Amino acid sequence: MKNLLTLAFVCLTIICSSNINLAQNASDALRLSEPGIISGARSLGMGNAYTALSNDLSASVFNPAGFALNKKMELDVTFNSNTFKNNSTLFDQVTASSSDQTNFSQFGLILPVPTVQGSLVFALGFNQLQDFNRSVQFNGYNAGSNSYVQDLLQFGSNNELDMLYALGLTYLDGNNVDQTNINGKLNQSGNITQQGRLNNWFLSGSMEIEQDIFAGVTIDILSGNYKKNFDYWEQDLRNNYQGILLDATDTRTKGFKSFNINTITDWDISGWDAKLGILAKVDEQFNLGATIQFPKTFTIKEGYSVQARTVFENNPFSSAPVYDPVEYDVTTPYEFTIGASFSQNIITVSADAKLIDYSSMQFTNGFDSQSRSDENNYIKNNFRSVINLNGGVELLIPRSHFAIRGGFMYMPSAYKDDPSEFDKKFVTAGVGYQSTKNMSINFAYAYGWWQDIGDNYGANLSRTYQDIKTQNVVLSMKYNF
Repeated sequence: MKNLLTLAFVCLTIICSSNINLAQNASDALRLSEPGIISGARSLGMGNAYTALSNDLSASVFNPAGFALNKKMELDVTFNSNTFKNNSTLFDQVTASSSDQTNFSQFGLILPVPTVQGSLVFALGFNQLQDFNRSVQFNGYNAGSNSYVQDLLQFGSNNELDMLYALGLTYLDGNNVDQTNINGKLNQSGNITQQGRLNNWFLSGSMEIEQDIFAGVTIDILSGNYKKNFDYWEQDLRNNYQGILLDATDTRTKGFKSFNINTITDWDISGWDAKLGILAKVDEQFNLGATIQFPKTFTIKEGYSVQARTVFENNPFSSAPVYDPVEYDVTTPYEFTIGASFSQNIITVSADAKLIDYSSMQFTNGFDSQSRSDENNYIKNNFRSVINLNGGVELLIPRSHFAIRGGFMYMPSAYKDDPSEFDKKFVTAGVGYQSTKNMSINFAYAYGWWQDIGDNYGANLSRTYQDIKTQNVVLSMKYNF
């Protein structure tokens, strides 16, 4: 009993005095840098190819110059529902997971100002820019001679080595060096859930600077939240460690059964950004548009907590839960977009191309300067420039109040040398109904698919291969005064 209390005290002391915060990495910067697909129902139905069309509240996202096309005061409201499905394969075993999220995603007013000639329009409101709804589950038997425990023993910090020792997973040899009798052959399983959203409160202004040429600007105040819960298990389901002492000097480490570690990452997000846009009506049928999205500047207040436990034949060991806060800043890349639209009679077609250099993402403040420099160098060496493509079409049904829409989106992977399977692809469809002279209702659906991988530790030692499908359903209502 005395030994057990001593071990528990050592475990508590070591972990509570350790800085166990998970290092911030490139995936955190990418999460904030990738454009989301959420928008108004008309724009989403047309594949978000909206730079040359932006004449509703979605202009705040795509091209603020489009606000100048509005002649009446307008109120817009939008709702979004997202479903994320992931079939994950680990050691030839497939595990399915899914998650759903429904949000109020857009609200705002467009306010034209009377002018003698030309136009001057202001707009203000709220947008949900991104939905962080994600999930992955995995469960497979790793027959190899590797494990998360062994990886921590080889590459972990002193604090992590102390944690393994306190949980009975390692021992000290005659040279006072940490060793383990764990040698792989364990079932590995886990569950990763991600939730949250990135929002903006915007103020836009647009005017006709020359006949049929419009310019606009949007200033955004960014806010949001993100939470990731990772529960990971290694279990001896085949009794490979039955009767074995992990520490020959401690009988309580006999018959290893399982190791579990739970980590929770919780963000509070704040920041700001700006967008400039121009739109030209070349003639009654043809529009051209272009925008510059300036880098978003984010401050992340992160809380990171961890708790681990082991179970042996007759004894469990647990670490005390630890919470470790940190604050840091992230700057996203510039985004340069050009677009064109063509309308004739009952049909409108549009297309956009967006250039993003993901290698220019940066951590600009927070944690230690050497780690920040290392991570920024990793970003420069492993990320690339991409061109996102969007296309869409809208058909007005003759002698009716209905319009039907379709579109596509193509978003290449930000990582160098990724195969095309990792590129995000979406097809979209939508319908609009002009119920009265001033009231309209629009509905859109987007289906996306791509593949991804995830390493539980090391490189390709315990890797999940993920087949991802997403669905977004958007409903927008618009009223002109």
